[in-house]
Amino acid sequence: MIRCAVIAACLLPSLALGAQSITAPNIDSTPGPASVTLHGQAHVNQGLAGAGSLPAGTVDFLGDTLGSFSSLQVEPGSWVWAGEAYEAILWTLPDRGRNDPGANLFYDYASRLHRFQLRFVPEEGRLTLVPAGGVVLRDGRGQPFTGADPGEGTVVLEGVRLPSPAQGSGAGKVSLDAESLQFTRDGSFYVGDEYTANVYFFAPDGRLRGLIQPPPAIEPRRDGQVHFGSLQPPQTGRRNNQGVEALALSPDGRTLFIALQSALMQDSASGNAARRINMRLLAYDVSTGPTPDKPMGHYVVQLPMYDDAGKGGAPNRTAAQSEIRALGPQQLLMLARDSAGLGADADRPLMYKSVQLVDLSAATNLAGSVYETTTASVLQRPDAVELRPDIRPAQTVELINMLNPVQLARHGLSLDALSEKWEAMDLLPALDPQRPNDWWLLIGNDNDFIARRCVMSGQSCDGPIDNDNRLLIYRLTLPAQ
Repeated sequence: MIRCAVIAACLLPSLALGAQSITAPNIDSTPGPASVTLHGQAHVNQGLAGAGSLPAGTVDFLGDTLGSFSSLQVEPGSWVWAGEAYEAILWTLPDRGRNDPGANLFYDYASRLHRFQLRFVPEEGRLTLVPAGGVVLRDGRGQPFTGADPGEGTVVLEGVRLPSPAQGSGAGKVSLDAESLQFTRDGSFYVGDEYTANVYFFAPDGRLRGLIQPPPAIEPRRDGQVHFGSLQPPQTGRRNNQGVEALALSPDGRTLFIALQSALMQDSASGNAARRINMRLLAYDVSTGPTPDKPMGHYVVQLPMYDDAGKGGAPNRTAAQSEIRALGPQQLLMLARDSAGLGADADRPLMYKSVQLVDLSAATNLAGSVYETTTASVLQRPDAVELRPDIRPAQTVELINMLNPVQLARHGLSLDALSEKWEAMDLLPALDPQRPNDWWLLIGNDNDFIARRCVMSGQSCDGPIDNDNRLLIYRLTLPAQ
């Protein structure tokens, strides 16, 4: 029996408008499939089908503690059914290394991709990963990017101003806080950056080939100057540590979607952190070139808000957008999460970790408008989250609730085993001729390099716990596109 996850979604051919408001833990104990409907078509979550992990102390191909998955993607063309198991090459993206921003301590962590051999046995629900090298990301000079915070330092390369520490760790290198990964069909790939809100385009060997710079609304600025550092918020543009968190190519390869983690500074209503819900999502036509100058689509997606105490109080936090995958030219899956769980700074209840279905077909396109070319706010008033009357957000509804203790228990897991940060996702065909519309959704955590035995750039970075590198895989039935 398929349960309808959202009653309104089962009765109506459209999705809900407006942000979810979560005041108690969003726990779901549904044992089996659940469905939502969009434009008369059912989207079915068949449930958690498998899990796997690597120990937190795993060392990568450069001798550093493996930083798990700020983003991940199966190498194009490598996903195959091998009789009893799926096999593939999986590429994963760590972020900027194990650092202590509060103490202004940053390592010169070379930006990289990790390569794994992946195997998934559906009958056993078992996912395994075997490390198999990786690729170092290099700028146009051939120098590795660094994860070190640039502060106010910059460097101009090929006419583009980029962040670069003026002294200390990583001095002279281009700073990159990598958060999102998207391959193209020829093995080239895009990486989204927190510092600049740029999207960098790399050759398969990791050498920089070009970049997409953000429009004026998104570029971080302070006192009229670009402000790329992460330790202080800019006055306008992307919030510090809340830059390009997600990338996705449409299935036909023609559209690149770029999503920030939460609202721009000018779109954040005054008050608490629950007022960062109006996130910007851009769409670029990459059919004639990989690095276009301007977006063809520009939308607002409203993120869930929640009470981090989980006791019915007014929402005081935003569930950050952490990854997207495109189902078609107007529909995406979006991973949104709270800031609770293994590795979190504070002991708070798990409130929200879900995959939402996002539909752009009725959303207002802000491309070329003052909301893109200037720092004009999309808010109706600076003290409230409501949008201006002429701006309609995307429609959203929850498709997968990861906080399901019944389904987790089938794979030897509990809610307590869930990391704070789930930031990686890929959608893979089931290759099942009997069920041609079935897919696997692979979801990975970001453990922030937290391990009892940690090494970074040859130095100890031991943490208080082991936060293992973990993968979950769900089976979906989706409408044919």
